[in-house]
Amino acid sequence: MTTTLSDIDIAQSATLQSITTIAEKIGLSANNLQPYGHYKAKINPNDVFAKPAKSINSKLILVTAINPTPAGEGKTTVTIGLADALNRIHQQQHTNAINAKKVTMVALREPSLGPVFGIKGGAAGGGYAQVLPMEDINLHFTGDFHAIGAANNLLAALLDNHIYQGNALDIDPKQVLWRRAVDMNDRQLRNIISGISKKTDGVMREDGFDITVASEVMAIFCLAANLADLKQRLGNILVAYNYDKQPIYARDLKAHGAMAALLKDALQPNLVQTIEGTPAIVHGGPFANIAHGCNSVIATRVAMHLSDYTLTEAGFGADLGAQKFFDIKCRLSGLTPDAVVIVATIRALKYNGGVAKDALTDENLAALEQGLPNLFKHIDNMRDVYGMPVVVAINHFISDTDAEVALVRKACLQKGVEVALTQVWEKGGAGGEALAHSLLDLLDKNNESASQFRLAYNSDNSVEEKIRTIAQRIYGANDIDISSLAQSKIKHLEALNLDKMPICIAKTQYSLSDNAKLLGRPTDFNIHVRDISISTGAGFIIVICGAIMKMPGLPKHPSAERIDVDDKGNITGLF
Repeated sequence: MTTTLSDIDIAQSATLQSITTIAEKIGLSANNLQPYGHYKAKINPNDVFAKPAKSINSKLILVTAINPTPAGEGKTTVTIGLADALNRIHQQQHTNAINAKKVTMVALREPSLGPVFGIKGGAAGGGYAQVLPMEDINLHFTGDFHAIGAANNLLAALLDNHIYQGNALDIDPKQVLWRRAVDMNDRQLRNIISGISKKTDGVMREDGFDITVASEVMAIFCLAANLADLKQRLGNILVAYNYDKQPIYARDLKAHGAMAALLKDALQPNLVQTIEGTPAIVHGGPFANIAHGCNSVIATRVAMHLSDYTLTEAGFGADLGAQKFFDIKCRLSGLTPDAVVIVATIRALKYNGGVAKDALTDENLAALEQGLPNLFKHIDNMRDVYGMPVVVAINHFISDTDAEVALVRKACLQKGVEVALTQVWEKGGAGGEALAHSLLDLLDKNNESASQFRLAYNSDNSVEEKIRTIAQRIYGANDIDISSLAQSKIKHLEALNLDKMPICIAKTQYSLSDNAKLLGRPTDFNIHVRDISISTGAGFIIVICGAIMKMPGLPKHPSAERIDVDDKGNITGLF
């Protein structure tokens, strides 16, 4: 990668097309848009679904990755660049009427302000494979996250107000489950005491904040089929127990209608563009280590309705994002994927092979070979557990040597998996054409892949059986260790008949295990279940493993220290 320009330099030098021009590429008119300036807009899903689908055989491709490392994998960058590459290929092949041209769209999550100001900086792709306007997307965008946080905190306010105003529902303040939310990494707010001081300041109780992307409202937002479904799911949120240990739901507080009103506009997907003018939908953004890690179902369905190929991504490594994409998002929505792209870098594989971060640019074939089992485990999971055809994308860095690339290519081919070198950061769509051709060949060879797709477990199994299945089949664990606290909560869910839901495991993203230090493909380990909670509105059970938490903190030198704006309003520091 020879360019010296930063991501934001490249983004700010790009020439954007008007959002109406982008909409025309997918058959939408200005009347179908709710513009937010010249380069971004909301799309009304009802308008979209009233039109004929672009293709009766629209393909859904998931882009996932090996376990993330400090070296970075570039999953979002590859997703965007691959979409540009597919459109380049189909533009070159197109000789007939415009309606015959195949169209690719990308469907991504919105970045959270927590990572933007924390460690990652921007999160809209990189180099010449970005979604634009990247500054807007990385910061307030169209206000979706603010609406989600407001809805979350409205429910908290109504709950505490109900207790203060006489507590007709007999809510036990020590059994309040609902926490407040803010879209920021703020460890100071993890655990607080609220309602202190005067009697009129509320009922004093233990309280706390989660980051907005970990809120159940975010999960509901991303899994809802439409506005009516959203409102019903919001009403189903379990917020507390009464003194008789019976559940209290948001609908009991009459909160769901007002919450849905706050989210009405936010629920419409956001249309933007890549640097090369590929239509992109960026909507919703749950983390994959503490939530289900996928963009909204509505956004995915809209993209599939308007295109021949939809590329989407799920957060972190395939053990988290892809597993939850299949076992939660696809299970609950009925979406059926057609193929999987697994992103890997030579640097990250060497890191998994034991190389220190400051030595990753040095050729090290032995360490690379030691790190390959991490990639192999994700390949095995995608093919053997979920029945998905797979292609591996080597996200190329200038430090990668020919020998290292050849080693990975040979190892993948020996496993019967196609592999393509990808240079989209440096070259945009042109650098992804090899991967695009490999993907198209894979789709052509697997026309019956939809019938091969399967889930990892049955939702009707016991909670313990579902956790054990994920731990053993996906992570490669020997078994699970469940704390006494988690066991008691599982029994309580069973007593309330709330146990027949899919599982959302919250664990470290850095390892297949729940120990971030166990790199590569660890063996002979157990998964430690520390706690259990339930998202009755979203429709899944959260299993908290290891030391994971739902409110991150800032590092010693956060990215916020490098972000600035000049007198003309130009933002710097977002990579």
